[in-house]
Amino acid sequence: MTSATPQDNNTDILACTISRDVQNFDLLIEDMEAALGERWGDLGFAEALAFFNQPEANSLNFVALAIDGEDEDNLTLMGEIIAQAKDKNIKVVLIAEDVTPASLHQLLRKGADEFVPYPLPEGELQEAIERMNKPDPVVVAQAAAPLAQGESKEGALFVTHGLAGGVGSTTLAVNLAWELATVSAKETPSVCLIDLDLQFGTVSTYLDLPRRETVFEMLSDTDSMDDDVFAQALQTFEEKLHVLTAPSDMVPLDLITPQDIERVINTARRQFDYVIVDMPTTLVLWSETILQAAHVYFALLELDMRSAQNALRLKRALQAEELPFNKLRFALNRAPKFTDLNGKSRVKRMGESLGISIDLHLPDGGKPVMQSGDHGLPLATSAAKNPLRREIAKLAKSLHSLGSSDAEAA
Repeated sequence: MTSATPQDNNTDILACTISRDVQNFDLLIEDMEAALGERWGDLGFAEALAFFNQPEANSLNFVALAIDGEDEDNLTLMGEIIAQAKDKNIKVVLIAEDVTPASLHQLLRKGADEFVPYPLPEGELQEAIERMNKPDPVVVAQAAAPLAQGESKEGALFVTHGLAGGVGSTTLAVNLAWELATVSAKETPSVCLIDLDLQFGTVSTYLDLPRRETVFEMLSDTDSMDDDVFAQALQTFEEKLHVLTAPSDMVPLDLITPQDIERVINTARRQFDYVIVDMPTTLVLWSETILQAAHVYFALLELDMRSAQNALRLKRALQAEELPFNKLRFALNRAPKFTDLNGKSRVKRMGESLGISIDLHLPDGGKPVMQSGDHGLPLATSAAKNPLRREIAKLAKSLHSLGSSDAEAA
């Protein structure tokens, strides 16, 4: 299709593709036809700006702006197309192939409603259309978690970072957050758990919470974020723990900048006594921001070669950049039992060979840990007597008592 006029002149156009050459996006053509039949058209970039001012544009529900690496020199024009579409209350789906995260970030901040990578995953365009057609959720205001008002709390920041896949970073983050939130029957410290593993974060799964679009919207425009916007992105678990889940869609890790992260962390610390952050395994531009702000940075590993090698590489990377390596507190998950002398000897040799101190030994909680995550419950609820839960509860009490004593001293 070469114009914004559908083959069937008796029906209104519901959508348009906008691209340099739509033939470069043959899968998009197929998906548009599957979703809309004949009721769509195609426009070039310059044509789109003129078409928005024509009466035929009033029937448009959305436009699919398809770009690739060659279009990055025209980001200003792309941004103008998005801005004019939004002025006409037309939704925008951004279809991108071989486009840098920085360019994506810029266009998404211009107001694009959905992002779908090209080649399009099966059924992804249809799902994006359905999401855009949903009525604006009034639930957002309803689900906004009430935050404390008044004096800034300057809460303590605890970070968990797995040095290899499956070493228990999210398990520690979720259960430590819950234990801190319920650490005392008399005191009720406010706790915020933030999942910064933007692509594969599972905090929402471990607490059976939905992923919400407002998280992505907030992270995409932290310049205009205030306490109310931050509150709307949060959810509560059992009315005791506030949670910022990972975004609903998989997004590039460098979609957000160190400045974005600093604003989010500062806002959370102002409102909560404790902020727990679960990091991605990958080091990114804003990893240094988190490390500098953290009071304790838990680096989780296991008694195996991959963890040892990654711990050594992390140590070298931080020391080479003169970053505060001393903030790292190495935590060994699935640590040998007290009676396993051979295992304890291996742990000692591992620490000595790496030149690190393994301060925290977390016992193997077995199947109940996995089942707890699958059921969306903290260990304290699903397996209160589990050895891993007991150790995390002990850690939470230690951190809380340390924070309380510091506050009294101040």
